[in-house]
Amino acid sequence: MAEPTRDPKGGNPPGFRPPDIQLPDRWAMYLLWGVLAVLALLALRGSVYTVGTDEQGVILRLGRWGGIAEPGFHFKLPFGLDEVHLVPTKQVLKEEFGFRTVRSDVRSEFAKQPYALESLTLTGDLNIADVEWIVQYRISDPTAYWFQIEEPAQTVRDLSEAVLRQVIGSRTVDQVLTVGRSEIEAEAKRLLQKQLNTYKSGLSIVALQLRNVTPPEPVQASFNDVNRSEQDREKVIDQSRAAYNREIPAAEGEALRTVEQAKGQAIDRVNRAKGDANRFLAILAEYRKSPDVTRRRLYLETMGQVLPAVGDLTILDGSTGANVLPLLDLKRQGGAK
Repeated sequence: MAEPTRDPKGGNPPGFRPPDIQLPDRWAMYLLWGVLAVLALLALRGSVYTVGTDEQGVILRLGRWGGIAEPGFHFKLPFGLDEVHLVPTKQVLKEEFGFRTVRSDVRSEFAKQPYALESLTLTGDLNIADVEWIVQYRISDPTAYWFQIEEPAQTVRDLSEAVLRQVIGSRTVDQVLTVGRSEIEAEAKRLLQKQLNTYKSGLSIVALQLRNVTPPEPVQASFNDVNRSEQDREKVIDQSRAAYNREIPAAEGEALRTVEQAKGQAIDRVNRAKGDANRFLAILAEYRKSPDVTRRRLYLETMGQVLPAVGDLTILDGSTGANVLPLLDLKRQGGAK
């Protein structure tokens, strides 16, 4: 039987019956509300996140940069509309070359094998040196770090090896193994940072340190002998310089002391001479005033200085001198004087 068609003018045809519409029952409503509740919980769970104190979050909204999230509690768009990637901007990251740290403790343990080839470098005078070094860096720009380079750690390793081999290749093996370490560290750090800035990597080099610089194992014994000889030579030179610095100032001090003593003696003698001259002039002035009195005073003063040194003294007249002379004890000290 053919189904009656709808009247084109908008009316229902004779015998038309609309279909029965059945409302959802109670269990279907519960299921619907349960689905909505789960979606709400998922949306709530996906819209909150926390950034640690040593991190920053790079926000990607539909795959594009959406901002930087600072440490703390934040909200984002759920269902994958916003993605937050945490970047440890306050941590100091480290890359090791030629060895690996097995355990970091009071007594750290390191493994040399199988990383020995990383540390072998060629110097400018075509010698081989075994150079172990460490690169410490941190993330200074999280946006550049996330978008500009795909493998930051491997990039740092590759650039570090290239830069350090370039710097060591311009120096002799003696400079690398002895006095040139600080210069190598400074120049390698500068060149490595320059390369990272060229790539806009968002990385900052904190330190580049040479941990252990030695010759290859087959020639290490000979090199140690050479080092000991150089150390002995430096020791002798230092001892000679110390003796020089000790003796020369002492001799100069003695010379200055002698000169000062001579100056003091000269001044003393000049002053004594001036005093004697002034004394003589004073006596001469008194003598001119009264010659007899001055002559007698001088005589008495002179006798007062001479007679105490003579000892026993016998004064005789001319008539008895011959008889008394044998009685004098001329061997006595006083009489001899």
